[in-house]
Amino acid sequence: MQIGPYRLDVPLALAPMAGVTDRPFRQLCRAQGAGHVVSEMVTSESRLWDSQKSRFRLDHTGEPGPITVQIVGYDPAMMAEAAALNVANGAQIIDINMGCPAKKVCNRLAGSALMQDEPLVAEILQAVVAAVDVPVTLKIRTGWARNARNGVSIARIAEEAGIALLSVHGRTREDKYLGDAEYDTIAEIKAAVSLPILANGDICTPEKARFVFEHTGCDGIMIGRGAHGRPWLFREIQHYLSTGQQLPPIPWAEREAIVLHHLDSLHEFYGPGLGVRFARKHMSWYAEHMPNGRALSRPFNALTDADQQRRLVSEFFSHLRTQPSSGCAA
Repeated sequence: MQIGPYRLDVPLALAPMAGVTDRPFRQLCRAQGAGHVVSEMVTSESRLWDSQKSRFRLDHTGEPGPITVQIVGYDPAMMAEAAALNVANGAQIIDINMGCPAKKVCNRLAGSALMQDEPLVAEILQAVVAAVDVPVTLKIRTGWARNARNGVSIARIAEEAGIALLSVHGRTREDKYLGDAEYDTIAEIKAAVSLPILANGDICTPEKARFVFEHTGCDGIMIGRGAHGRPWLFREIQHYLSTGQQLPPIPWAEREAIVLHHLDSLHEFYGPGLGVRFARKHMSWYAEHMPNGRALSRPFNALTDADQQRRLVSEFFSHLRTQPSSGCAA
C-alpha cells in the first residue's frame, strides 16, 4: 500500500485514539506488526500546543518514519497553519480527523460533525493539501447519520482535493460506537474512488480482518479498540492473511515481556507520577485477556509507585506460567 512516496509493506494500521495511541503504544504496535501508526489527534489551535497534553501528543522522539500527525479542527486557515507547523516539526504525513464522534469535538463542528457540511469539507481539504508538501490523509465515518451515509460523496471530494489515503470507520456519527460496524458503505466508497482505502471498525480477530478485506476490497485494515490489551493482534492478523493459519497462543513469558516493556516505556515517557496513572487503563485492557484478570487490575489500580506496578505484574505472570497454555489464547 502506498501513501504518497511511502510504501507500506504491511497493510495494517493503528487507528488514532485519544488517550491511547501515545508514543509508547505506537512504538509497541509497530514492534508487534503494525505497518502504519497515527498519533493522537492534535487541535488545530496552535496557541494551545503549550499544554502538557499537547506536548506529549506532539512528541515523536526516536520514532521510525513515516511520522503521521492527526489534526482536528473546523477552520480551513487554522487547519492549514497547523499542518504546516507540524511538518516543520517533523511530521511526514498529515492526517485530518473527520471521524471522531465525541461530543466535545462535534459540538465545535469538528471531527465527524464536518461531514454534514460538504462545501466546508472541500475547503479544509484543499487548504491543508495546498499548505504542505507531504501526503495528506483523511479519516471519516460512513456518514453523518444513519439516513445520511454520504461517505461516497466525501470520498469523491477527498480524491479531487488530492488526499493520498482515506480511512473509513464503518459507523455514522449518530452511531458513535454503538451496534455493529457495517462494511457495505466502505465497499461502495472503494468502488467509487481510486484512493487507497483503510477499513476500520470492529476488527478484533484475524478472521474478521480477512472478511473485511474480501467484502470491501479495501487496501488495508485499520485497528482501533481491537488492539486494546492485545497489541500482538497485528502480527496475528498478518500471519493469518499470509498463511491462512492461526499463530499459536503467545506464551505467558513472552506476553509478560511485552507488558513489562510497555509499563517501563509509559513510566519513562510520562514520568513516575503520570506514568503510573496512564499504565492503569492499559493494564485493565491487558487483564481482560487473562484468566482471573480482575485479580491483577483491581490491586494494580490502587498502586501509586512504578516499581510496585512492575512487581505486581511479574508476580501475576509467575502464577500464570504454572497454568495450562490454553489460557492465553485470547
